[in-house]
Amino acid sequence: MFLSGAQLKEVFLKAKKQRFGIIASNVVFDTQIRALVQGYAAVHSDGLIQMSTGACKYAAGTSQDLQIGARMISTMVKTFSAQFPKCGIGLHIDHATPNYFDFIKFCIENDLVSSVMVDASAEKLEDNIRITKEVVDLAHKYNILVEGEIGHIKGAEDEIVSEDELYTKPEEALEFVIKTNVDLFAASVGTNHGVTKGENVVLHLDLIKEIDDLLIKNGVERGLVLHGASGLTDWQQQTAIANGVVKINKDTHYQMDMASAIQEYWEKEKYAIVCPPDVDPAVYIPNKSKFDPRKWLIKGEEKMQKTVMEFCKMSGSAENSILL
Repeated sequence: MFLSGAQLKEVFLKAKKQRFGIIASNVVFDTQIRALVQGYAAVHSDGLIQMSTGACKYAAGTSQDLQIGARMISTMVKTFSAQFPKCGIGLHIDHATPNYFDFIKFCIENDLVSSVMVDASAEKLEDNIRITKEVVDLAHKYNILVEGEIGHIKGAEDEIVSEDELYTKPEEALEFVIKTNVDLFAASVGTNHGVTKGENVVLHLDLIKEIDDLLIKNGVERGLVLHGASGLTDWQQQTAIANGVVKINKDTHYQMDMASAIQEYWEKEKYAIVCPPDVDPAVYIPNKSKFDPRKWLIKGEEKMQKTVMEFCKMSGSAENSILL
């Protein structure tokens, strides 16, 4: 079932109270949406599908029309998730920089999403606060949640590339939350976008707790967000959840799942489209039953579905849907 902004807020409040994490999964096309929603539903977990501006451009085809792409993704998420009444699925705009304000506004006003992230972290703090507050003021009129961020997370995330890492200062996090009234706060604590190995990541888990404690002490408790989590160990993620994180972003892991599963299939079935060396090309006939896209795309879907199920069990969201 598709979650409204108000319902998604209930999901995060439950997650924060009971200390489990919601897995937020980035997508670029329909195959991934099917895999992820079915995975969330299989373990009765609420989940968040995330679309970036780059994903929306891709979904729209050669026109790269953001509005068309967003409508397509939103329609599929809403329609497909309606099959699963015991699993809540929200749709989130991920890492939309200030130059995409009109796009954020379009999605909010046309009821396409449950939540949005405005990423003005590259701006000075005062400008980040001003820009984020503008989005919050608009979104809250429609009961849409807003995520904001301070600091830089190293690596590449769609259209955002950062060579540097800037850790979030707790006192700035407090100022940011108070002045913007964001619903979710993403802190830079040492994670990287892209391919990483958890044991090689210098993750400041104590910084997450320090920020969470400071917000609680000042009466502005919020759910914290962990970006760049694909390469982290289970222990790192579970400790982050215990320290106040309610939303864990995943993207790279799914991309690798899709690519590796399809590669494995074609390594096994390559002669379905390539003439074997011991066969005369004049008599070779490709095997349509093997190169039908449904035969090899499903391999990627199955692997992604299994992965998100494992993520939900790891984070504690399995069997914890608000719809149970």
